[in-house]
Amino acid sequence: MRVIFMGTPDFSVPALDALVQAGHDIAAVYCQPPRRAGRGKKDRPTPVHNRALDLGLEVRHPVSLKDAGAQANFAALQADIAVVVAYGLILPQAVLDAPRLGCLNIHASLLPRWRGAAPIHRAIMAGDTETGVCIMQMDAGLDTGPVLLRAALPIEPSDTTGTLHDRLSALGAQLITDTLARIDTLTPEPQPETGVSYAHKIDKAEARIDWTRPAGDVDRRIRGLSPFPGAWTEMEGDRIKLLASEPAPQATVTPGTTLDDGLTVACGAGAVRLLRLQRAGKAAQDAATFLRGHPVPAGTAV
Repeated sequence: MRVIFMGTPDFSVPALDALVQAGHDIAAVYCQPPRRAGRGKKDRPTPVHNRALDLGLEVRHPVSLKDAGAQANFAALQADIAVVVAYGLILPQAVLDAPRLGCLNIHASLLPRWRGAAPIHRAIMAGDTETGVCIMQMDAGLDTGPVLLRAALPIEPSDTTGTLHDRLSALGAQLITDTLARIDTLTPEPQPETGVSYAHKIDKAEARIDWTRPAGDVDRRIRGLSPFPGAWTEMEGDRIKLLASEPAPQATVTPGTTLDDGLTVACGAGAVRLLRLQRAGKAAQDAATFLRGHPVPAGTAV
C-alpha cells in the first residue's frame, strides 16, 4: 500500500520500521517539528524524524494541518491509507478523508478504556491488570472510532510506564502490519458505550508523593510516572525522583517515615520499598547504590 506515516516519539518508531519491512510504500512521514533541547538549546529532531532520515524517507513537520495549503499537500500524496501513532496534532476532517481508505490510529489501550493522551500511565496508576493495543479507524472524536484489530497483554506487578511502553510499542508494530495485510477482510467494530474512561494528560502536580495514601496507590503512582515525569519526594531537603518500588509490610509509624535503613517508607496503610531513585542532575541508581553514597537511616522523614 501507499502509506502516509504520522508519528513523533520513540513509541512510534517500531511501527514505521515494521511498515517499511513489510514492503509498504511510505509516501511521506509526518512528525512534530524539531524542538530546542539540551544545554545548547539547539533544535533536536524527534525520534521518528531521525529514523525516517535513516530510512531515506521524505519528512514533513508542519506546525498545523488546519490551513488549506497543508491539507492540499497531504491530499496530493494520493495515499491509500494513513497510519497515525502518537503524532501530536489533531487531524481535521479534510485530512481524515484524504487517503483512499482513511486514517488508522495505533492506540495503546483496550478501547473504550483510556481514550486520550496518557493511556499507559493511567492504566498502571489505576491498578489495571491488563491493557493492549487497538487499531482504530479515526473519526472526528477523541479516540471514538471503530476498532479493526485489538490485542491484549498483562500488566505485571513490577511494570513501569517505561517497560509497558516498550511492550505496547512492539505490539502496535505487529498489529498494524497484520491490519494492513487483512484490511479487505476486517470488519470495523463500533466501540461500546459502556466502559469509557479518559486518560487525561499527566499534570506535574500529580508527581509529588502523598505518603498518607495506601501503599498500593503510592506504588502504582511511582511506577505509573516512571520514567517520565517521575514521581518525587524530599529527603533531607533534596528533591528525589522515585522510579521503581514494591509494596512492603508496615510498622506503626507516621506515614512518610523510613522503617529501616533500606528505603522502606510507611504509607497511610502498608509501606513501600523504594527500588530505584534519582537525584537532580544525576543518573538513576538502584537503592543499594543510592544508599552507599547517601545513607537514609530508619526514622527519616521523606
